[in-house]
Order: sequence, then C-alpha cells, then structure tokens
Amino acid sequence: MRIRLGCEMRYAFPYPVPMVVMLNVHPTRAGALEAPDTLRTEPPVPVDLYRDGFGNLCARLSAPAGSFTIGTDAVIDDDGRPDPVHPEAKQHAIEDLPAETIVFLLPSRYCESDLLADEAWRLFGHTEPGWSRVQAVCDFVHDHIAFGYEFAHGDRTAQDAYAGRRGVCRDFTHLAVAFCRALNIPTRYCTGYVSFIGEPEPHPAGDFAAWMEVYLGGRWHVFDPRNNAPRIGRVMVAYGRDAADVPLTHTFGPNPLVGFRVWADRIDHLDASGDAPILPEEPLPPQSMTTRMG
Repeated sequence: MRIRLGCEMRYAFPYPVPMVVMLNVHPTRAGALEAPDTLRTEPPVPVDLYRDGFGNLCARLSAPAGSFTIGTDAVIDDDGRPDPVHPEAKQHAIEDLPAETIVFLLPSRYCESDLLADEAWRLFGHTEPGWSRVQAVCDFVHDHIAFGYEFAHGDRTAQDAYAGRRGVCRDFTHLAVAFCRALNIPTRYCTGYVSFIGEPEPHPAGDFAAWMEVYLGGRWHVFDPRNNAPRIGRVMVAYGRDAADVPLTHTFGPNPLVGFRVWADRIDHLDASGDAPILPEEPLPPQSMTTRMG
C-alpha cells in the first residue's frame, strides 16, 4: 500500500524567529519512503538537521519576518495491516529490563506517574500483568476522557486530564502513559500520522496524532488510548517521555500560526505528470495552536 503523507504550516511572524522542527518521518521508518521527505520552506531558508537524545530527526532554521510556510510531502510504502496485537506479551520484572527502557518508567513533565501511582494500583492492580493490564488502562482512559478539539490546552497534565475528564489525543496518551509507568511498565509517548484508511466516513480534517508504545515481551508495542482500536497507516514522527520532548514545532518567539494542513491518504497511482494529486485547501482546525506540542 502507498500512502501520501505530509503537512503544511503557515505563519505570519512579526520578526525573525529561530525554530526547531520535528516533521520528518522517524528514522526507523525512513527506509520505507519512496523519496526523502525533505523539509520545505517558503521562502527558502537554510535547514540544519540533527538527532536528539531519542533518535528523532530534528531541523533547525530561522524563520524570516512576514509570511512563512513550512512542511513536508512524501509517499511511504506500508504493509496495509492494522497495528499488531500480541495478547501473549508479558511484563518484565524491573530488574530484567534493558537499561535504555528505564527512563520510560520515570515521571515526566506531563505524566506524573508518581502522583497517580496509588490510583493506578487501585484501578488496575487486580488485572493480569502484561498486555491485558495495558489494554485495561487504555479501555479506562478511552471511556474516562471526553474528546473534543475545543478542549485542547497546552498545559494540561495527566493528573489534570484525569480530574477534568476531557481533552484531545495527547491528553488520552499522557494519562495512559502515566498509569502504565506507575504500574512499572516502560511507556513512551509517540506522535505522528494516523490515517483514516479503512475507517467509516465521514472523516474529520487531518491532524497529527498521539499514541504510546509500551515495552512488553522484549519489544515495543503500539497502544492508542484515544482510538482504542488497531489502525492502518500509522507512521511515527517522534517519540519521547511526553509531549514536551516532541513538539512538532518549537518557536523561540511568537507562534502566529495562520494555516494548517495534515494528510495521510492512500494513493493507487500518480497523475500524468508523475506527481501525487494536489490536495484541496482545508480550514485551520480549532486545535491548531496546540499541535506544535504534538
């Protein structure tokens, strides 16, 4: 299966602003791209690439004053299968975990697993350790939080989401991450593309999504507390401890976002020119001012 994916963000900067951007497909999936998903800017500016401490691909640039557009556009080959399900995956004893997973057991800015530990064990201590326990967490979070773009708030933590019972996908993920870490399951926050392939119409406007990966049975597994079902066409951009580690764009100054589009669509063929079809313009979604935090 071939999926065209990308994004476009339009700004109106009052003065030049340095930026760090995470919009490229994660290096672990880059080999599936038909061509590099090169970061594009208008007007063109120099872009320097580097890897952060988690291995995410980051770009540094300085946006000029005035109108500025940044984005990517690429085609990726995907196996077309839903997220794998492995109910036999076992939870590791802490002393048996690889050293590199330990950081994903610790509390972080948006995932206060230490403050939610008592509640996590009250709610899930009776469940079977391993895959079943993580799924129980996702079932609870999915039912506990009401989704709505109007509920987006850049400073909401897992504890806030638990108390307020509303939010967007990052809030679902932060709460599930915090619960899993409190239950001694290494869990990392992920951001990227989740397509609507195979999902019933109508589809909402495209957006970046948040989900999590847990370490069970010697490998990382995808769980999505917001959708709480396997999806087709999930492509990771970045992962970290929480949204603070993986902002899609971080501006060292004002963030006057005036336009926003994201797409992840199945394509069966290219047009006569050899290019994928031009996407229609879409309105700025109400959550756009917070998408820079993943």
